[in-house]
Amino acid sequence: MSITTNDLKNGITLDLPEGLFQVVDFQHVKPGKGGAFVRTTLRNARTGAVLDRTFRSAEKVEQAVIDKREMQFLYKEAGELVFMDTTTYDQLVVPPTSLGPAVGFLVEGANAVLQMYNGEIVGVDIPAAVELRVTQTEPGVQGDRVSGARKPATVETGIALSVPLFINVGDRIKVDTRSGQYLTRV
Repeated sequence: MSITTNDLKNGITLDLPEGLFQVVDFQHVKPGKGGAFVRTTLRNARTGAVLDRTFRSAEKVEQAVIDKREMQFLYKEAGELVFMDTTTYDQLVVPPTSLGPAVGFLVEGANAVLQMYNGEIVGVDIPAAVELRVTQTEPGVQGDRVSGARKPATVETGIALSVPLFINVGDRIKVDTRSGQYLTRV
């Protein structure tokens, strides 16, 4: 489906000659002299590489038709991720590299929407925040009440993040999946 660059939005997937790209950021620029243009930051759906590209205003580009399938993450097996389609109960084995950084926020039983293009997985939509259990962190020191002080912690999926001093091993915390930052204790 062909669209103009004036219709670009974050999250739209484009089928360009260089490959399949998702719009991460865009900006319409209208200089005082010359024609308007659209400056974009694109992420390659297959490799994750980031590309800055400028399009002329009203230039036509091909929007990729992405199929979205509601799936449930079941488990990891031999370095692969196993998902189950929530409508047909079919299981799908996915390499973690095709999901990008979202892999660090997947816990068993979590729902996700897999994005597919011509039968190939090109991305995943996960909730904006997830609850994870802290598996490793240093104990907070009694009386250490410096405002905003942080310490490193590792959660059940293996990702490391910075948490407040009062968080201990075994605590459940809410984490923002877009930035990877601690939000609150649950």
